Amino acid sequence: MIMKVAFFLIPKNDVVCLSTKTTLRQALERMERHRHAAVPLIDEAGCYVGTITEGDLLWKLKDAPGMSLAEMEKITLKDITSRTINKPVRIDSRIVDLLSLASEQNFVPVVDDQGIFIGIVRRREIIEYCAELIKEKEIDSARR
Repeated sequence: MIMKVAFFLIPKNDVVCLSTKTTLRQALERMERHRHAAVPLIDEAGCYVGTITEGDLLWKLKDAPGMSLAEMEKITLKDITSRTINKPVRIDSRIVDLLSLASEQNFVPVVDDQGIFIGIVRRREIIEYCAELIKEKEIDSARR
């Protein structure tokens, strides 16, 4: 059986993601509320454009000492340099395509053939799936 990305997909509606129009302050507050250190960044067309991290936001704040809350509301995420490259996969990709990315990324963004963001696959689900396969194989071997 060939496993596809869709098996592990957490759909966009269940994912905290931010728009490039989101302000620095809004991003900080949303990431704090949901306790996420990194979230997908989506443009106006719904395309995945990158991942924004707490670190990216902190670097921006570091470079602007004394920035007020009012000033944070004027800076949008499109104006913040992202230092993390989370490569996406297409929805029709196989599980093996995820493995190398998941080893370096906590989540793998998933896009359709137009680059539209449709969700993520978390490393946790991949590890849990692989652990279950190993466990089943050990049980089968013990029975023989």
